[in-house]
Amino acid sequence: MVGEGVAPVAGQDVRGTLPEGLGDAVRGTAEEIAALLREVADTGVPVPGSHWSVGAAAAHLAQANELMADIAAGHERSHGDGTPQSLAAANERALAAFGERAAEPLAAMIEAQAVAFLKAVDQHAVDGTVVTPLGPMSQAVLGSYLLAHMLGHGYDLARALDRPHMIDRARVELTLPFLITAMPRVADAAATAELTARYTIRLWGGARFGVTFTNGAVAVSPQPPSRPDCTILTEPVTFLLMALGRCDPWSAIARGRVLAWGRKPWLAPRFPTLFTAP
Repeated sequence: MVGEGVAPVAGQDVRGTLPEGLGDAVRGTAEEIAALLREVADTGVPVPGSHWSVGAAAAHLAQANELMADIAAGHERSHGDGTPQSLAAANERALAAFGERAAEPLAAMIEAQAVAFLKAVDQHAVDGTVVTPLGPMSQAVLGSYLLAHMLGHGYDLARALDRPHMIDRARVELTLPFLITAMPRVADAAATAELTARYTIRLWGGARFGVTFTNGAVAVSPQPPSRPDCTILTEPVTFLLMALGRCDPWSAIARGRVLAWGRKPWLAPRFPTLFTAP
């Protein structure tokens, strides 16, 4: 998804191609993560807010990029049952079976598997969907998933190493096709039970979409509802960090990064708590 509005979402399923800018973002993000790692002398440095070290987080990224490349090439790969809990367990099993924690080999693998993903999309056009850890997706949405995943863990690595992260507005908008697809699948059933509410989610100066809860059922649409109960306007980087569980919503509100209005503006702080980050 690129530029103003959400029009590219409707056209995201072009066979064998990715939306404009997504391929460059995938390649560039992998290269920036690799550059971060190549500066690291000790990959045992802990990642803030995680039980992983820098080496473990980088190993996970290398494995995940390989998984996405295999899926894009049409290979069947199982990795959990789609729930956040099963994905976490599958990640730990995969890490336990993979001993590499050195910076240079992992940096090279992250870059190489991102390139392998892009080649797979070019060479293995899929008319329909592929099966991913979070359910069926087009190759284009899978690319958006790969980008979101790398940005989340790249942010973690940058924090651990006290370096600038690589998230910006353009890359955030490119993750939206994945987030729109995944949100119903990661909704917290207990948190959404009996909730009926209509949200419009807007990013500063850019995209918008709608999320509707009807007695706990979740529907996400590229088009906002005609009469939302609550409109939430969020700075783009903050939006992605909240969506990936890296930012506390109350802190974002206090810093003026999130604004809300409508008939029920008090619904805004509740919104991030309705989902479990994958």
